[in-house]
Formats: sequence, structure tokens, C-alpha cells
Amino acid sequence: MTVDKSLVGAAGEHLVLSRLLSRGLLASQAPRGTRKADILVNPLDGGRPVLIQVKTTSGSKSRVGWHMNVKHESITDKDLFYCFVNLGEIYPSVYVVPAAIVAKVIKTGHAKWLKTPGAKGQEHNDSDMRRISNTPRLENRYAPSGWMDKYLENWESLI
Repeated sequence: MTVDKSLVGAAGEHLVLSRLLSRGLLASQAPRGTRKADILVNPLDGGRPVLIQVKTTSGSKSRVGWHMNVKHESITDKDLFYCFVNLGEIYPSVYVVPAAIVAKVIKTGHAKWLKTPGAKGQEHNDSDMRRISNTPRLENRYAPSGWMDKYLENWESLI
């Protein structure tokens, strides 16, 4: 059965909201159309507020990757985090990664990909599309395998 992509995205946002609220963080969905953020977080203890952008996939663990865009290469706000959600496992996983790290990984990975010949020796064509993953088998194979592991369920970084 094919699941509507908007439902996959909504499921990821609700999962992240659930995990935040269960940790005592005041969180709510940002109004539709809010620039940069899907979720607004304001810790009850007066900690710093943060913004979260959620990227969700329903892929299997061995083929997990998330679509990004060239604009994400320049978004390095200290109060912005990405939550990369994989719904494809029995227990969904969430990687909580600061925006500056995401920007660096996709920018350097894409630059290396452009310099590397394709399967038939051809040059890669540049586009606005980017992809980020934890495995070297996908388009960002220029990042070390498992680089995202330290960000798995990294909720403490939001406090």
C-alpha cells in the first residue's frame, strides 16, 4: 500500500512532538507556512527556545535518506535543529542534528559528488536537490558511514 507523502510528513512531526512533550519540553506545531520551522520548542524551565524542521522517511534502515535542497547549505542558525525521522523500522528512530552540522555535511558532500565521475565516467549535473543519510550507499556517500549515530535521539542538545 502506498502512503501519501503528506501523511508520512505529518506522522514524523507528531512523533517528534510526542517525544518532546514526554521529555517535559513545551512544543507545538508551527503555523503552516512558517519559514524554517515545523515545530516550536520552549522549555518549561526557561531554557532557550529552539526551532525544529522535521524530515521524514518511511524507508528501510539500510536505505534511509532524506531529501534536502541547496538552500539548506546556508541555514546555520544556532536555534535551529533538524529531526530526521525514519518510520520504516519497528521502533521509529529520530536523529536530532544542529542546522550548522547539516549545512556542512550536505555542502561538502554535494561538492565532492560533483567532482566525482558518474558510473560511466560522465560529469554529474548540478541541481538544487541534495540528499542526506547515515549510510554511504546513498548520494551523500562522501560523509563517513554512521556519522549521524551520535545524533540518534539526541534530545539533550535542545536544552
